[in-house]
Amino acid sequence: MEIMPFQEWKETKLTLQLLSQILGKIRLETAPQEPQWEHVMLEVTRNGFSTGVLVKERKAFELEIDIRSSRLLVAVEDTVETKRLEDGTSIQTYYEWIFSCLHQAGVHVRIHPKPQEMPVTTWFSEDQVHKRYDAEAAVKGLKMMQAAYQEELAFIGPLRCRKIKPGLFWGTFDVSTLIVENIPEPFPEDKTIEKAAFDEQFIEFGFWPGDDDTAMPAFFVLPYPFQQKDLNSSALEPEDAYYDQNASEYFLPLTDKFDEKAIQRFFHTTFALLHEELGWKDREYFYRPLLMKKPPTIQ
Repeated sequence: MEIMPFQEWKETKLTLQLLSQILGKIRLETAPQEPQWEHVMLEVTRNGFSTGVLVKERKAFELEIDIRSSRLLVAVEDTVETKRLEDGTSIQTYYEWIFSCLHQAGVHVRIHPKPQEMPVTTWFSEDQVHKRYDAEAAVKGLKMMQAAYQEELAFIGPLRCRKIKPGLFWGTFDVSTLIVENIPEPFPEDKTIEKAAFDEQFIEFGFWPGDDDTAMPAFFVLPYPFQQKDLNSSALEPEDAYYDQNASEYFLPLTDKFDEKAIQRFFHTTFALLHEELGWKDREYFYRPLLMKKPPTIQ
């Protein structure tokens, strides 16, 4: 799996993030509410990112950013509309097309058109600035995020716990999964997003593509409540992993490839360290073997 530096797809990634926010906000307005904003996550698909099936006014619909085919899809019941993702097409144009398709199909949904959790503040409905799209770079970025999705699912899937399975948090554009402990932990400030996202203790395991200050993508592990103290330990693996006290996160920077064994060691060792630090009980239960045989292979 090729690792792509942030700068190689910076502008294309920004376009995809803004598009994912439009889809995410439609999901936010339509899907039943769930703890920790689980209902707003986009699905990571073989082709890109999807809202999954939503229902409005008794009509089933779905929106997808199909990166492999460079197109947007709006499907309502048995009608599917598509639009090419092309370099030079503005976010405003995509926004107007999406809502035109929905309204013509009888799905009347409205969103707040301001981006969330990112420096861009121009409303989607007015954004004629962000229009860069490199199809090849977009596919490389998707493959990284799909590989991250697979590693997170391999880690969290067998665990016996309350979990939020991997998906795209479009606000921060990271692919993440959570282990949630049934311990109330209200966020100390009255902030709309944080108050709902941080109201129970959890540990988040995620993949982040980087930013202007961080050249390469990384896996991260974030505890809540935040632990602003030195949690580096000789038990932390692999060697490149470290704890950032200011960010309250463990990081595993990526360089030239996805090392599946190293990523799994990172997840398991950070989970053990944070499970103890947070004072959670009975870690052995999380790892109790599943009582199911592997499906038989048909010869």
